[in-house]
Amino acid sequence: MVIDFRLDRGSGVSTYLQLVHQVKQALRLGTLRPGDQLPTAREVVESLAINPNTVLKAYRELEREGLVEGRPGMGTFVRQGVGGATLAEHARFRRGLEAWVREASAAGLDHEDLRALFTAVLTDAAQEGVA
Repeated sequence: MVIDFRLDRGSGVSTYLQLVHQVKQALRLGTLRPGDQLPTAREVVESLAINPNTVLKAYRELEREGLVEGRPGMGTFVRQGVGGATLAEHARFRRGLEAWVREASAAGLDHEDLRALFTAVLTDAAQEGVA
């Protein structure tokens, strides 16, 4: 299976949106590519113990956004990736971010410190119109 969905029941984010976000993240990171098949609704229901309508709602949202297409009798397939940087650029930035995380951890910052710092920088960048 190309994507293995996970749920964070304490996140406050609806289940169907968690599925949508995970597909989009997999597209951004290159884990999912055009032509890949998403798990069937039945497979997702069995692995996560959720209502089939929740999975169908997520897949409909992804279809509405033009990211996937349902093929009757065959399943749901990725149509296109999400815009933005190339996979090579993603890999380069990921390596830089991993180095930053290692350096910050060595300096004594824990997971929550890193999350707070990263979120603050993203928020500042968005306010400046950079991100």
